[in-house]
Amino acid sequence: MKHKKLFFVLIVLLIASLALAACKKEEPVVEEAEEAEVVEEVVEDVEFVGKKVEAPDCDYGGKIKSIVAVDEFTVEFNMCSPDPAFPQKAAFTPFGIYPEEWLDANANEANQETLLSAPVGTGPFAFDNWARGESLTFKAYDGYWGDKPAYDTLVFRWATEGAQRLLELQSGTVDQITNLSPDDYDTVKNDDSLVFLPVANPNILYLGMTNTFEPFGDVKVRQAIGMGIDRQRIVDNFYADGATVPTHFTPCSLPNACVGDPWYDFDPAAAKALLAEAGYPDGFETTIYYRDVFRGYLPEPGLVAVEIQTQLAENLGITADVVVMESGEFIDESSNGRLDGLYLLGWGADYPHVTNFLDYHFAEGNPQFGEPFPEIYEVLQEASKIGDVAKAEALYIEANNAIRELVPMVPLANGASASAALATVKNAHFRPFGAPLMAKVDPGKDTFVFMQNAEPISLFCQDESDGESLAPCQQVTETLLAYAIDSGEIVPELATACTANADSTVWTCTLREGVTFHDGSTFDANDVIASWAAGIDAANPNHIGNTGTFSYYDYLWDGLMNAEE
Repeated sequence: MKHKKLFFVLIVLLIASLALAACKKEEPVVEEAEEAEVVEEVVEDVEFVGKKVEAPDCDYGGKIKSIVAVDEFTVEFNMCSPDPAFPQKAAFTPFGIYPEEWLDANANEANQETLLSAPVGTGPFAFDNWARGESLTFKAYDGYWGDKPAYDTLVFRWATEGAQRLLELQSGTVDQITNLSPDDYDTVKNDDSLVFLPVANPNILYLGMTNTFEPFGDVKVRQAIGMGIDRQRIVDNFYADGATVPTHFTPCSLPNACVGDPWYDFDPAAAKALLAEAGYPDGFETTIYYRDVFRGYLPEPGLVAVEIQTQLAENLGITADVVVMESGEFIDESSNGRLDGLYLLGWGADYPHVTNFLDYHFAEGNPQFGEPFPEIYEVLQEASKIGDVAKAEALYIEANNAIRELVPMVPLANGASASAALATVKNAHFRPFGAPLMAKVDPGKDTFVFMQNAEPISLFCQDESDGESLAPCQQVTETLLAYAIDSGEIVPELATACTANADSTVWTCTLREGVTFHDGSTFDANDVIASWAAGIDAANPNHIGNTGTFSYYDYLWDGLMNAEE
């Protein structure tokens, strides 16, 4: 009996323990569910924490003191000095916006190939594939915030020869081409299957010199070259109708571009006398560098280089070798002032303001022409603060006259250029500022093929200045503001508006809501901060690009923050 009672007690205890265990087993499930609800509520209630990038002070010499995410959809640019041209600059492709997380993941040596070759933006087209040496492919982005493209696939191809580009257009293997050869204008105009597209982009071809290499450190040598080249002969022999001999560095269609004294007349006798005064009565030996890339400002690079070689020998007794360089290397070497000799380079307007030409090329921080000239850059710094064209005129007269006197380069030609497309392409265009907006055309089929002059150097356009790189970037990444197709006027893009205070020292941009990046992340003010910080802050961990120059951030905003001296 005693054993039966003991057995009964044990059975009761066992049942009780099993029941208690069951209760305890259910308990963590309830706690996890409660914790999940709490976490979810916390996520919903998290407030946006805005980031910023700033310089310690304005002593670094740049225009921007800080950029601040005021709230999720408001960004404030605080300037060190007035900058009335802020909207025109901010609409330029190198100031495109990338996802903050994407930059953090790829702006490093380990993932640099992704950074340079596979961009993520908010644009109407998303990157698909880069077949090196052949083509770039993009796909229409289904989640685009604006009007979606009328077709699925955008392809960029390239060919250096104008005749080859036209042949491909005539055969229908491409739908639009850049830079018709002047000899082919009438061919296109007389072909009903094609449409002729004049390009109204202001441009300049110039012969550059770097004053840290001899004999180009002597202003008399530079002046001699400035008046010893028959520029009219170059325009007459190698350019299409409508091209002109420039009177100033900046094309005259822009306000205050051509105030001040015009360039020297062609005078080989006076030029020879100046060379003799500089100690070179029999001339000297040098090199002419160029890249074999067709441009509106330079339609025949090799022929123009040989023409200048001939003129230097005939007019000044200067013997020059002609050297063609790979495009990326040429841009890098010339932009950084490392070419010992003369070089052919040009510029097409990026935005409709005189600062685009003058402040970029003659800025204090630009090493392109060697040691910068304070007689030029100090005046330009003051002029850039003045929004009233009439009030700024006197300063631009002074700057243009200083450029003429000091001759950092010789302005050779303002080119007249044209594009062409198949007549079946609806809304084919070429903007005065920037590449065509491919999402605005309708090829009447699933694929649109655009052929340009050369392969892009990279697709991380914060650190590029090459037009063949900027054109595809414009289809993928977007800027706060943009240029209208026809007029070049400033219109909203990722910002619905950017407004200034009374003296243009604070610009406040209100951002568009409901925008997503190609990787599915949501666009907000911190993406703007991260993108601008990667470009303008030399100490930012994401300040890694192709060359590391970030030339447009440097030159257009008068310097990089936190740069080592």
